[in-house]
Amino acid sequence: MYGKVLAKPGQRDAMVEILIESARLLTPLPACLMYIVNVEPAEPGAVWVTELWRSEADHDASLKMESVMAVIAKSKPLVAGFEGIRLIPVGGKGLPA
Repeated sequence: MYGKVLAKPGQRDAMVEILIESARLLTPLPACLMYIVNVEPAEPGAVWVTELWRSEADHDASLKMESVMAVIAKSKPLVAGFEGIRLIPVGGKGLPA
């Protein structure tokens, strides 16, 4: 899954910190195989998150965790827009067998 968060002007660094906090919360979950926060040099407010989950149900369950819901609530005032892309991985380096 790829998510593009467009932060309000001047809020990209704060958004990055919140998303890094999300990564720390998800680290102990075996179902979260990857959660990488990226910034887009060509678009100053854009922050991309690359996620790999064991299943869509595991991802959905993570969104119901109190700690994750708190981080989402904390980020909402900084968000100017969001777009997400869900894909099904089929192979490649870094993908668990």
